[in-house]
Amino acid sequence: MEVIQMKKIFILTGEASGDKLASKAISDLKTINPNLEYLAVGGENLKKIGIKTIFDLKEITYLGFTSVFLNIFKIKKKINETIRAIEDFNPDVLFTVDSPDFTLRVAEKVKKNNPKIKTVHYVAPQVWVWREGRVKKIKKFIDHILLLFNFEKPYFDKENISNEFVGHPLLDSQLEDAIDINQIFEKNKAIISIFPGSRKSELDVLTPIILDFIKLMNNKYKDFTFVFHSTNEYSELIQSYIKKENLNNCEVISDSKIKSHILKKSVFAVSKSGTVSLEICNAKIPSVILYKMGLINFLLVKMLVKVKYANIINIAANDEIIPELLQSNCNPEKIFLIVSEFLDDPERIKTQVKKTQLIINNLKTQKNSSVQVATALNKFLN
Repeated sequence: MEVIQMKKIFILTGEASGDKLASKAISDLKTINPNLEYLAVGGENLKKIGIKTIFDLKEITYLGFTSVFLNIFKIKKKINETIRAIEDFNPDVLFTVDSPDFTLRVAEKVKKNNPKIKTVHYVAPQVWVWREGRVKKIKKFIDHILLLFNFEKPYFDKENISNEFVGHPLLDSQLEDAIDINQIFEKNKAIISIFPGSRKSELDVLTPIILDFIKLMNNKYKDFTFVFHSTNEYSELIQSYIKKENLNNCEVISDSKIKSHILKKSVFAVSKSGTVSLEICNAKIPSVILYKMGLINFLLVKMLVKVKYANIINIAANDEIIPELLQSNCNPEKIFLIVSEFLDDPERIKTQVKKTQLIINNLKTQKNSSVQVATALNKFLN
């Protein structure tokens, strides 16, 4: 009797957001094709769906140019360790997700050593922001690229790279359980959602600024609860910052189901720059964007970046629909000024939400994005 060899897939992520994206797609792939063998570099989301990971993501997550530079030897060692593990596993498909400085370096070496392994990359490097020349290089070792945004397509079509627009999972319509958040917060208080970041370095910079902004808000308004959206890992850190400032109208939430309900019930959102902005706009909530990093990193970014805006919605619109407070403008007084201007002018809120909806609708796909990713992977496995 002939033994049918199980097809194999290696999933390579470089940080928590990629782990989350990969786990959604792999869950759907398991439904489409249950007879697959997996190995990964991943985090808690891939582990939850039963995927074995060769080491923990924390060992390779470094933020900012300077910290990458300081950890260059550690990163090199991890890249070589990962390449060896992939080659030993000998997958049919290497599925790389986001974190191009890590995942694409690995993919390039793997493809060079074993051209038979098919390489599928999910979340294109932001060539529309900087280093457009990377597209030519990617062509040599990536077989197919899955795009989150339709405006990325021309960059890859121009170089004849096999690609498809799968949409962003944050924009997928999801069925949710009903949750009564009045049991969590005081009934008559309006909610302002705060997204201070998911990395310790971001939290240490933004949380003190946001808490000083909340003090200014409390001097003017008496009817707000400020809810910090956190990861499990950092909710205690945020709590400790709040405790120090003795603020009693701040809460920290890390349960993802409750977080999305709270966002939808919010009157406003104050958020660090990032893809969470898509979630905020999808929930039709007005917002302001904060962005602050070390001076050296900021100057490096400024020299390299081609786009005018930090936020994906503004980039897609080529217009500052959502106010961006960057670097020195990211201070408590400026945040307070902008947020209170919006809260005191409902027309302004309406206008922002209307404009963001036009952009969001352009970024959506007909089918659920993770199903499209799973379908694409399955094609390459067969």
